[in-house]
Amino acid sequence: MVTPFQKITLISSILIASAISMPSFAKTEKQCGNGELLVSKKIVGTATYAAENCNKHWLGQNIQMEFNYTENIPEWAFKRAATHFLKRNMNNLKDDSALHQVTALYRPVKKGDVYKLSYVHANQTLTLSLNNRVLGKVKDPQIQQYFVIWLGKAPFSAKLKQQLLS
Repeated sequence: MVTPFQKITLISSILIASAISMPSFAKTEKQCGNGELLVSKKIVGTATYAAENCNKHWLGQNIQMEFNYTENIPEWAFKRAATHFLKRNMNNLKDDSALHQVTALYRPVKKGDVYKLSYVHANQTLTLSLNNRVLGKVKDPQIQQYFVIWLGKAPFSAKLKQQLLS
């Protein structure tokens, strides 16, 4: 007979394993580059870019970006910056674009928090996680374009883009 303690232990183990599991493509992904996140000349964290093939263009393959924060950042700052750089990098960005669904998922971060954006090309799905907790998934044929914020022609930081893609 299974005791209540055993049930709780089993459920806890399953929840912990689910929270720390990596995306299915993480085994084939390689870290391509990393750099500092600078806002008004202040380092607020670091960013890391990983892809199946670092020598290939980021579009059309599984990619991931991880952001480790060393400062508190409010939710509005993420949303404002994301919206600004999406508009700056994309012609004819529509108000009903699936890209805005990702932006809406952002939450404030505290020192030590980690955001992760993971894109799976096979099912055209972008997942946003905060501290290994999935905040949401958006499936759309154009969803990989969300990475133009950091990797596009007019990125958040040209220096960071160079470091990530080198």
